[in-house]
Amino acid sequence: MKFIINKYFALLLLALTVFCSCKKIFDLPDEKDYMSNNVNFSNKILEPIIGRTNLIGGFNSDNSTNPITFEILNVRYGDGKPVTDLFITAPTYVWIAPYTGLEKSLAEIEAKRKIETHPIFEMRSSGEFILWPSATNQILKPRPTDSTNFAQDTRFFDVKVKNTGGERLIRDFQIRPFRERPYEPSNDFNAYTGLPAPDPKFPLDKTLRDYIRPYLNNVIGATSNLPLVSNNDKKDAIVYIRPFTSGGNGHSLRIKVLNKDSVEINPSAFNETVWDKMIHGFNIQKTDKYVQYDVAYPIPLVEVPTSYATGGSRAKVELSYSRIGFGGVRTVGNFGIDFAIYKAGDWEIVFYFKNENPKFANE
Repeated sequence: MKFIINKYFALLLLALTVFCSCKKIFDLPDEKDYMSNNVNFSNKILEPIIGRTNLIGGFNSDNSTNPITFEILNVRYGDGKPVTDLFITAPTYVWIAPYTGLEKSLAEIEAKRKIETHPIFEMRSSGEFILWPSATNQILKPRPTDSTNFAQDTRFFDVKVKNTGGERLIRDFQIRPFRERPYEPSNDFNAYTGLPAPDPKFPLDKTLRDYIRPYLNNVIGATSNLPLVSNNDKKDAIVYIRPFTSGGNGHSLRIKVLNKDSVEINPSAFNETVWDKMIHGFNIQKTDKYVQYDVAYPIPLVEVPTSYATGGSRAKVELSYSRIGFGGVRTVGNFGIDFAIYKAGDWEIVFYFKNENPKFANE
């Protein structure tokens, strides 16, 4: 057995000696990484929304060898003017531990992220572009309000893709940022101008506008005894997502419901609502006019599924109530929206029953 092992070692040493000798004699080059001629991106027109985290990817390495580095070059407007705003630095939140949705306090959430200073637009080592939420309309000029895409208004740039095997220059990326939309749904204002959006059925009527519309399930009108609806034809209920100025602490979320006379409905009327499981918030305040939470922004904090954001990208407000219907059967009605809020502050979600109040009384 010892002879066999020594024999194998001898053969291995012989092979290494022959390889090294041949490499020296024939001047064989050192092995290099592979850089494909076909590296590319699936999308070269980038249309991020200012004021929120935008990860825009689509890099295809075509089996090129990692690690690969990326560099943005030749940033210019289409008419040759220099671009001065795209790489302004600003402080932004960066996660240092995973957010799970199980955190028990704002302090526990804040311990999982920190503030770093980054250029508002940059490339990651994965080949993804990122526009950080620290960008604002004041820092980064949005695309024109008339929705045109003229070259002189468009920022162009090239990207150098490189590894030790070579480099490729991919030319003429375009970035056309939309102005801030601090919340979703945002169909109530124009994405280009920021002004109220027109009514989708009567877009030329300047006296009419679009609204955020909630879903309504088994919500019966107190007067008509008919199901209330909210769609393009009839808006029995609409939703406002808006800042409020009194009673907040800079990181509050308030939920309230207005009747047809714009008077707050007591939240106790929504007797099936599970308030403490609905929003990932703390220090819940319940008054006769609203329910308010201390929250961390944005909402949702990250786009991963949790018990507070089952789809990842949206949270949910759903108000439920029960009453005795015809035949003595208890019925449940509910209404709500899936939403996101990207800008920190004191915000309220207001459901407004503009035509008729919900019926809470038993039959």
